[in-house]
Amino acid sequence: MMKEKSCSIEEKKERRVFGAHLTSVDIFMEFIYPEIKAKLDDYLWVDLYAGEGNLILPILKNIKADKREEFFVENIFLFDIQKKMIDKCIENAQLYGISKKNAKKNITTRDNLENFPDFLKSKDKPIFHITNPPYLYLGYISKHKSTEYLMKYFKEQNKGYQDLYQIAMMNDLRNKIENIIYIIPTNFLYGASVSNKFRFDFLKHYNIQKMVIFETKIFQFTGTNICIGFFNKKKVSDHNINTFIGTKMLPNSQLIERKYILDPSFKYRAGSEFDAFLQKYKNKKPLKVNYYLFSNDIKQNLGKYKVKLLDANKYKSGRYELATFNIDYELYNKIISNILYVRTVDTGSIDGRVGLGIIKEDFNIDGIFVSGNTYRTHPIQIFLSPRLSKNEQEQLKNYFNFILESFRNELDSEFLTTYKYSNASYTRKFLGLTQVRKLIETFPFNLSKDKRTKLAQIIAKKNIKDLMQFLLKLKS
Repeated sequence: MMKEKSCSIEEKKERRVFGAHLTSVDIFMEFIYPEIKAKLDDYLWVDLYAGEGNLILPILKNIKADKREEFFVENIFLFDIQKKMIDKCIENAQLYGISKKNAKKNITTRDNLENFPDFLKSKDKPIFHITNPPYLYLGYISKHKSTEYLMKYFKEQNKGYQDLYQIAMMNDLRNKIENIIYIIPTNFLYGASVSNKFRFDFLKHYNIQKMVIFETKIFQFTGTNICIGFFNKKKVSDHNINTFIGTKMLPNSQLIERKYILDPSFKYRAGSEFDAFLQKYKNKKPLKVNYYLFSNDIKQNLGKYKVKLLDANKYKSGRYELATFNIDYELYNKIISNILYVRTVDTGSIDGRVGLGIIKEDFNIDGIFVSGNTYRTHPIQIFLSPRLSKNEQEQLKNYFNFILESFRNELDSEFLTTYKYSNASYTRKFLGLTQVRKLIETFPFNLSKDKRTKLAQIIAKKNIKDLMQFLLKLKS
């Protein structure tokens, strides 16, 4: 992995302007070279956003010294928009024994986001594109004068895409490049609005053969989480399910391998098996869910009934501040009869994973209110309609957490948003309030006593397949 170096403010600013993050030779040699080493004579090895050339030039290490110059001239073509990167790339080629004259012929300055170097397509060998493209989110680009000029790439045929790397990959698609390896942000797999349109358009034409997904920092100057995607063009374009094996690199140097199933019905988003469950098992008449008790609710409903509440906006020295209020019976009954809250962010410990909890058990108070702005990372009281008994709410909590943990185990929590990479025993995740609502909407309430007992038994056995069968019978 790359060693950390200090970086001046000007260097950081320049990298942000160009969306550039240089790649280590080690990454290429460990993860990419083993996949291509048997094909070196079969392709033109091209990087359209080459930086210092670290994703292509190391190929030369494995070419005999007396054959390197000839191989380079015939098989390697590198480009970058920044002249200083091209100059460095030429220097690096010389370190492999390539003459400066030939290096300058095949390593040139060019804006490949603007248009593709068509001369490459007229050569005898097909193109194999390996790159770490520029990536910069459209939302950032549009808000900063230093990057406004990049808006030109998102017009016409690229309208609707959200990141520079997406423009780069669509350019490859339009120029019928059959084999590509891209180092890109993991929002390619997990992003919703940022990636839905792009994934749907791109994966109609390409298969993902494999991926290496990093849950640890590998770049010197950015904390962007990345993956290495190995893609090949489909013979026939279609919106079929894409299945592949992904290898995940964890912060503790562990490796996890699992099968990914990207479904076009969910815009090819990883972890969509959870979304499919929510869609399939939604109750015909689901519980209605509301969040938050506000200060104004309390001020407008003063009375003689005392409640002790946690202030979600006041957290100091590891504790929330508490406050006591006298309110009318209607609000008092609403607070007291809704005993559940949602923790939306993993704390890092097994006992602090996202899910539903019982307010009285965890905080020894009656409810949770918001004295200031709402933040999704606060503990949030849940208000259900119709109201459930305490026993039913306890069963809802067990049901909710059981399903959530089942899918977290099956999908390595990938249907959740990554909150923070840390030294915890797992990657900390964020649970969206929309996900909370949709999962609660699958809960079967108003069950007979026998069926409630049966549901409790299934949850206690922690068998998700039995639960699915139970829910299907209820729907039929």
